Amino acid sequence: MQVSGALLFQLGALLAALAVLGAVSRRFALSPIPVYLMAGLSLGKGGIWPVAAAGDFLMTGAPIGVVLLLLTLGLEFSATEFAASLRHHLPSAGVDVVLNATPGAVAGWLLGFDGIAILALAGVTYISSSGVIARLLEDLRRLGNRETPAVLSVLVLEDFAMAAYLPLFAVLASGGTGLEAVAGMAVAIGALFAAFFASYYWGHHVGRLVANADSEQLLLRVLGVTLMVAALAESLHASAAVGAFLVGLTLTGDTAKRARKVLGPLRDLFAATFFVAIGLQVDPHELVPMLPVALALAVVTAATKVATGIFAARRDGVARRGQLRAGTALVARGEFSLIIIGLVGATIPAVAALATTYVFVMALLGPVLARFSGGPPPGGAAAPA
Repeated sequence: MQVSGALLFQLGALLAALAVLGAVSRRFALSPIPVYLMAGLSLGKGGIWPVAAAGDFLMTGAPIGVVLLLLTLGLEFSATEFAASLRHHLPSAGVDVVLNATPGAVAGWLLGFDGIAILALAGVTYISSSGVIARLLEDLRRLGNRETPAVLSVLVLEDFAMAAYLPLFAVLASGGTGLEAVAGMAVAIGALFAAFFASYYWGHHVGRLVANADSEQLLLRVLGVTLMVAALAESLHASAAVGAFLVGLTLTGDTAKRARKVLGPLRDLFAATFFVAIGLQVDPHELVPMLPVALALAVVTAATKVATGIFAARRDGVARRGQLRAGTALVARGEFSLIIIGLVGATIPAVAALATTYVFVMALLGPVLARFSGGPPPGGAAAPA
């Protein structure tokens, strides 16, 4: 087997640099996500040190990072408890759509964009980043906090909404008919609900399938099942992240505890890859012209996401400090917004440039707001509700 020296060197240098940046961030009790994003920005299109040889690995590893982040997040909860939380938070989902899709739609209308562009911006401002938020909850040790089920319910309900939105938008953006768009949306929604009910009623069989006393066997089985379920979800235009989360919900007890332990290092590696890959897709030269509009949109939608989180956490009886933590945790945008940008990048470049700048600003802003909204530094005790 021939080994690429350039790939090994670039990847090794990048991981070493991320280790230093992460250590510095944690020294100041900050999440390393913003510095990973900036590292990716400096290495991508127009960056100071392009990493062409390592680029394919980073872009391949990014979706695996999201899958692992949501899988390990699902391992923290049971399917029964989470199903009850989802039902309880249906009103939160309605508030989320109204508060966060509206600013993007209004911005598109004020800028004179057409209907497809307005729909694109509404989706970009609506959907939070499951990957960024999953890592933030881990970094800030908030998985056991009272507001966390509300945050996760909002995220999963957003992904359910995306299962309807993305097939609809993809068909319309490519010039398809309304009937084709509705048909694609119906298939995706049906597949996602079928997957959720299968996880709820028959998920215990997955636990029996993957359980094994040998750590290597456990790792291979859990990862294999998760990636296949995530791929199936993606092929049905649902969310690979939700597929992985549902697999995590099916594993309980000692199996879940051991799975978290064996998956931890792998998750951390690919999660770092995911954050670098977000920055890698952004051309720094495209950020500056759209920065004023993106910043204005970021201020508005950061406030509306905080309001969403406060509403959801209040429904769970969480105190004010916990409500604020829930709101700031939801601010970051990421992977789904980038998918939307990819669908319009070739046909509506102005929208793609604005949306890309906006997503990058929010991906940087979200972790900072979350850190200073009452949570403890990484390594500290969980904050009280």
